[in-house]
Amino acid sequence: MNKVMLIGNLTKDPELINTNSGIAVCRFTLAVSRRFQNSNGERETDFLNIVVWRQQGENCAKYLRKGSKCCVIGAIQTRSYEAQDGSKRYITEITADEVEFLTSKSASAEYDNMPAPFSGKTEKKDVSELEPIEDDSLPF
Repeated sequence: MNKVMLIGNLTKDPELINTNSGIAVCRFTLAVSRRFQNSNGERETDFLNIVVWRQQGENCAKYLRKGSKCCVIGAIQTRSYEAQDGSKRYITEITADEVEFLTSKSASAEYDNMPAPFSGKTEKKDVSELEPIEDDSLPF
């Protein structure tokens, strides 16, 4: 059985083209973090090429952007071709059967416009601007 499920983020905006027969095909690269840390304590990331066909490919091109999180379910496919210099090149890619958008367009727009404490962005303040908390009801 050839089936793969990946969750990751797009490394750049998807590219949509149409074949000579008019079938839509969308391509993008998905950055997927590995489950375990390496010997240096870092999580490595794999960059996997994804291919999505027809209407689903059109939807990917319409709604996904660089940084979007999505889940791809599909199959691993390899192919080869002869380069202009005569060498044989091999490509491994994931042909998607299903793509689930995990970051909605509205959610990402709302996230970008949230104030710093909620969006994960930090505001830098000078120490002299901070005010002490004087509240006897604090438990510490």
